[in-house]
Amino acid sequence: MKIWAMLTSRRPDEFMPVAHPAQERYVIAPAAKVVRTFAVAASEAGVRCGLGRIRAFLFAAGLSDETCGTAEIILAEALNNVAEHAYAGRDAGSPNDIEVMITLDGTTAAIKITDSGAPLPGLRPPEGHPPPLEGSGAGLPEGGFGWFLIRSLTTRLSYMRQDNRNMLKLSIDAPAARLTAPH
Repeated sequence: MKIWAMLTSRRPDEFMPVAHPAQERYVIAPAAKVVRTFAVAASEAGVRCGLGRIRAFLFAAGLSDETCGTAEIILAEALNNVAEHAYAGRDAGSPNDIEVMITLDGTTAAIKITDSGAPLPGLRPPEGHPPPLEGSGAGLPEGGFGWFLIRSLTTRLSYMRQDNRNMLKLSIDAPAARLTAPH
């Protein structure tokens, strides 16, 4: 089975075949910059679906399972925050509620999340301190780790509000996997 990474303005002949245990896949040559934009609905199901599409793209682009997992954790926290807080009490759930743009350059994944929900309190991301872990399993907090995880796993983080839209920019280390072309 062949899978083509769905990349903005790229033709199949611009991809380099690489070996994979389960299937033949194609990734863009490491020197190129790859940009892909995803529309995500601001709902639990929309976020879950969007995360699946984004992870498939990152894997097809040649990123390691570990890097794909890191990106998925960061995006799950950020996108669920948008769905739960930025669109709280608002009519959300359309396919274009959240836009996620990912730029891969062979060493870094730059992620920009844009939405038209409510702004972050204080117009800045929370500090992200983990909640205190006191007591037994029943007394442990269920949430409160999101911004701590986001800040711990990213190399850069910035937020701005412009034209009634939120823009959260994140970066993670994302070296392209070194895979061998099939013979």
